[in-house]
Amino acid sequence: MKNKPSRQRPSSREWGARLILAGVVGWIGYFSVIQSLALVLPDSRIEEAYALAPNNGRIAGRLSQALYRPDASEADRIRAVILARNALLHDPTAVEAVATLATDALARGDQEDGERLLAYSQRLSRRDLRTQLMAIELAVAQDDISGALRHYDIALRTKKNASELLFPVLTSALSNPSIRTELVKTLTGQPIWGTKFIYHAARSEPDPAASAAFFRALQAARVPVPEAAGVMLINKLLAAKLFDDAWTYYAITHPDSDPRQSRDPAFKTLLEARSAFDWVAVNSLGVSNAILPDATNGLFDFTVSMGNGGPLLQQLQMLPPGDYVLEGQSVGIEQSARSRPYWILRCHTGGEIGRVELPNSSQAGDRFQGNISVPADCPVQMLALVARSTDEIGGVSGQISHIQIRPARETAHARTAS
Repeated sequence: MKNKPSRQRPSSREWGARLILAGVVGWIGYFSVIQSLALVLPDSRIEEAYALAPNNGRIAGRLSQALYRPDASEADRIRAVILARNALLHDPTAVEAVATLATDALARGDQEDGERLLAYSQRLSRRDLRTQLMAIELAVAQDDISGALRHYDIALRTKKNASELLFPVLTSALSNPSIRTELVKTLTGQPIWGTKFIYHAARSEPDPAASAAFFRALQAARVPVPEAAGVMLINKLLAAKLFDDAWTYYAITHPDSDPRQSRDPAFKTLLEARSAFDWVAVNSLGVSNAILPDATNGLFDFTVSMGNGGPLLQQLQMLPPGDYVLEGQSVGIEQSARSRPYWILRCHTGGEIGRVELPNSSQAGDRFQGNISVPADCPVQMLALVARSTDEIGGVSGQISHIQIRPARETAHARTAS
């Protein structure tokens, strides 16, 4: 029988080589883990990240940006510049470092160097927010509105949180007609942030009139404006008592609207959102009602429990001075006179202009009618259906299938024609 060959034991030199190799691999692994950890640390812990990886150009660049802020001390700014320069020695593509050096150059009044560095930063990446902010400031200083908006667009496309910073600034600039014009041109391209900005402008507090002018320009350029955003703007204008601006925009979005009469008399229009110029159902304690729109036979349905009352349905009007007829049709209203609802027209500044009592639906073929005069000192009115508080156990319920207020002279013309 042949003897099995014996295994040779590694020599001490081989063991040493293996140990060195294992040490190198371990060190590389440790270094890789440290680098990875440093890179994922947030900006709030950027000093820790830099301590872990001082030779990483990207991390050094981020730290330089964190240090070079508007309220930074001179010492922090000097350190930020040194860090940025060192960062570029390790990584020439560290865009944050380039942005820091560009900021410093512009702050020192070195326009040429600042613009050169800014252009280099733009070539490296479009995702650096500071670079885009500097480009915006530079374009504004040069009265280059289209250039500024181009960088707004880049920033808003590439940074999710850029809107928090840029939308308020952009909205405050809407009072400038030149900026509005260029912004509308930008939005005709339907950028991904466009609709979100339109909603932001609709909620704008400082100058709703400027937002209204912006929305009118959008409509003229056929840029889609969400119905809900338009309603937000109208109600914001009304809250600011800018009634004419509110009506002008409403009339643009509802071309058939006539200030001399109420709108949607048969509740046919299905709306995503309702402004005060539309029919609005008013729900309160003990009151349940709903507008049920339908293309052919819409209606308003209401139920008021015993002991409750108040406005049920309302629509803001801008009727010119003159005589008007309020007419309509009801369904299912059968109560005593002291419990039946009534229509009222009030001046927006306070005071009742006119009232029309609702008869029972079984009377006069379910129809009702009354006359109201609007005085010259009341340009804005509220038309409302009001429920009286009743002691009847069943409460009050019914439906309105048609309601309109219109100039009385139309009735006279119709009689003459007949």
